[in-house]
Order: sequence, then C-alpha cells, then structure tokens
Amino acid sequence: MIIYNVTVNLEDSICDEWVQWMKLKHIPNVMETGCFEEYRFTKILTNHGGDGTNYSIQYLCKNMEILSDYQQTHAPKLQKEHIDRYGNKAIAFRTLLELI
Repeated sequence: MIIYNVTVNLEDSICDEWVQWMKLKHIPNVMETGCFEEYRFTKILTNHGGDGTNYSIQYLCKNMEILSDYQQTHAPKLQKEHIDRYGNKAIAFRTLLELI
C-alpha cells in the first residue's frame, strides 16, 4: 500500500472553515475518484516553531500505478480548487510513503 500524504499549513483565521470544507467537499471529491481505499484526516499536534496550524490527510492507495493515474488525471483540478479557494493562506506539500 502507498500512502499519499498531504500536509497543509494554515493561517489560524481560516482553520474552522477549511476543516469543514475539507470534510464536506474536498476529501469526498478525492475519494470519489476511486483511486484510494481509505483516508485519515488529522491535526498535527507538534509545533516546530512555525506559525499557523498544521493538518495531514493520508490517502491509502493500492499501488503506484493507481496513484500515478490520480496525479495525472484528477489531482490538477482538485489542487487548483484548493489554491483558488485559499491561496497562500493554506500551503500544502505532498509526501509518498510505503506501508511496511
């Protein structure tokens, strides 16, 4: 299994609205692609001295082929929606992990 981890740093002023949008709109849209088996949506509790609040969304995928399809076919549109809505108030970076 591959974990597609998206870590997002948010300005505190948008946290509540962003969490609701993620739960009601964005994550359901990602899951509707059929590329992922399940997900976990977490708030990162450790603070390494930066500003804002951090969240992690981990999407579990069967293999790299399916993930590659997601990244090429679905991710650009979904990421654009996120950027258009939140701009630089929500900065995301992505990490790929292999479940051992």
